Amino acid sequence: MEKVKGIRPDYYRRNGLDLFDFFELIMPRPWVIGFYVLNIIKYVVRFPKKNGKEDLLKARTYLDRLIEFIGKKGEEKHD
Repeated sequence: MEKVKGIRPDYYRRNGLDLFDFFELIMPRPWVIGFYVLNIIKYVVRFPKKNGKEDLLKARTYLDRLIEFIGKKGEEKHD
């Protein structure tokens, strides 16, 4: 899978956690899901006029992370 530059740079890492890990620890579950979904939408909507393929790769990064997050509790549905 192709890597995305700039979405998870090392300067966001603290104590072994990246920014996504940190959000998942401090934010309520529905907020984390909303964070991922809104970023997916943002990057898909803007890709034709801004960064093209790079934005689609960023959207995929958020989608992959959302799938991973949902899977942590064994949930496939979200109300």
